[in-house]
Amino acid sequence: MNLNANDFELFGLPQRQRQERAEIDAQWRTLQTEVHPDRFAADGAAAQRIAMQWAVRVNEAYQRLKDPLRRAAYLCELNGAPINAENNTAMPADFLIQQMDWREALGDAEGLPSVEALAADVAAQRKALLERLAHTLDEEHDFAQGAAQVRALMFVERFASDVDGRLEALGQ
Repeated sequence: MNLNANDFELFGLPQRQRQERAEIDAQWRTLQTEVHPDRFAADGAAAQRIAMQWAVRVNEAYQRLKDPLRRAAYLCELNGAPINAENNTAMPADFLIQQMDWREALGDAEGLPSVEALAADVAAQRKALLERLAHTLDEEHDFAQGAAQVRALMFVERFASDVDGRLEALGQ
């Protein structure tokens, strides 16, 4: 294994957004088996420390690759389009209006059915945005536009988390 390899190279995967989760999981298990510190117990403490570093590197790559949003952000950064979410929060007006409408709907929701309906709407929007993002990155190779789409998805993810919190509060 090459310590300087990017996550896709490390996992032997094509450098693209669309990935099969089962393949990522299988590669992770294979790599963990190869680098697990217990395999190097007979080789001494130094070998175990190196194996531990590799295990951490594999786990970090796995966390990035298995999550579609984190994978997209990583792809954008690999291709010279950093997300810069903390410095760039500019969004199209229609997107911001939708966010405000969702926030208002969540605030006005009085029961489980209305919050569940909102959760379904957010999930559908998230799915559509992820599909559009995959097209932007994999077919168009427009990583600057992909970075903007990742930032938008970050807003959606945050709101989805708020909706989940509300569902939990309602006992769902």
